[in-house]
Amino acid sequence: PSSDCVMAEQLCLSDSTCNATYRTLENCALAKTRLLSLDHDSRLRCLNAELDLGNSSLLHCKCHRRMKRQEHCLRIFWTVHSSMTDGEMKGVLMLPYQISSGDLLHCFCVSCGSIGSQLAGDATNPCLRATHICNLSKKCFRLRTDYASICTKGAASEDVCDRRKCHRGLRNFFEKVPEDFTKRILFCPCQDEFCGERRRKTIVPDCSFQYNTKPNCLWLLDSCLEDHICKSRLADFQQNCQPVDISPDGCSLHNHAACLQAYMGMIGTPMTPNYVSNSSVEVSLWCTCENSGNQKEKCDQILGMFESNKCL
Repeated sequence: PSSDCVMAEQLCLSDSTCNATYRTLENCALAKTRLLSLDHDSRLRCLNAELDLGNSSLLHCKCHRRMKRQEHCLRIFWTVHSSMTDGEMKGVLMLPYQISSGDLLHCFCVSCGSIGSQLAGDATNPCLRATHICNLSKKCFRLRTDYASICTKGAASEDVCDRRKCHRGLRNFFEKVPEDFTKRILFCPCQDEFCGERRRKTIVPDCSFQYNTKPNCLWLLDSCLEDHICKSRLADFQQNCQPVDISPDGCSLHNHAACLQAYMGMIGTPMTPNYVSNSSVEVSLWCTCENSGNQKEKCDQILGMFESNKCL
């Protein structure tokens, strides 16, 4: 139980010494959230507080992708490891999620789609068929309808959609609906642009993906690192989508399915990716590396995680 950060926090708060150390770390994390500049002594105090946890279960706790109090759990994890995230993308972020066989997608052949192949009238459009299959599930139909309704509000007028609510609706859909439905909708194989357009519009990109102008990718990264969920999903994506040339599936961990799952986890965060056109399976972030100055290489690295990733 103590490997769960929520349980580990409860154990820590019941111990006076651990409680005091944890409160110090909370103040450190709060200062980072508010972008306050810490002096040398304050930074040292924060680092010592993390070291003082020693063998506490808090220092080694993890979260589960589909747990009920996931946001709270992730806040605890990044509070304890606040010194590991200073707004810079140095290597791969620590992974807050517990890796278990139950989390991994079963092998999925996007060209098969045997389930629902007998549905009439949609045999030539796998994305339409995937939607029909979703509609057969009450939960899939309800949560898909929920996010579609939230994300399309204001689309027919000059009103700006509520991107935060739209993202939350998308996360609810991809977290709570069984992956047999979600992966079929998001990764449906297309042979024509009509199908491709439906696939591209799955996440209602006018609200969830696009801005009026493309922001710099470094700004997008900063927004992600300030958000516990996005930062955690990015760590998951970095872990499972590391490309390598010599691997048959292009993935360093030889698990393409885990990469697809990590990609789905990015949807509904400030770094939401999407298909770039109706005629290809290429994906990208909605950002640019123009005017990045001496950080152009770092910016290209962020964009390259999605645009030229052999594993993905």
